[in-house]
Amino acid sequence: MTDLFDTTDTVKTELNKQKYIASSEISTIVYLAQKLGKPLLTEGPAGVGKTELAKAIAGATGRDLIRLQCYEGLDES
Repeated sequence: MTDLFDTTDTVKTELNKQKYIASSEISTIVYLAQKLGKPLLTEGPAGVGKTELAKAIAGATGRDLIRLQCYEGLDES
């Protein structure tokens, strides 16, 4: 797989094009996840920007977003 982002600055630039302002911490995490070939898992309270980050990364990489929503009490039915 080809690296999509060459540097953390590239991550910031590409996310900015998607109307997402990434902090240095976020751009570093996205860069390292891509470089190491690992998934980027997010968790946190509603409204902190988890889905917006995922949408921005999907847009910047030209990939589809597959959203998996998990919560306590979730079952197969």
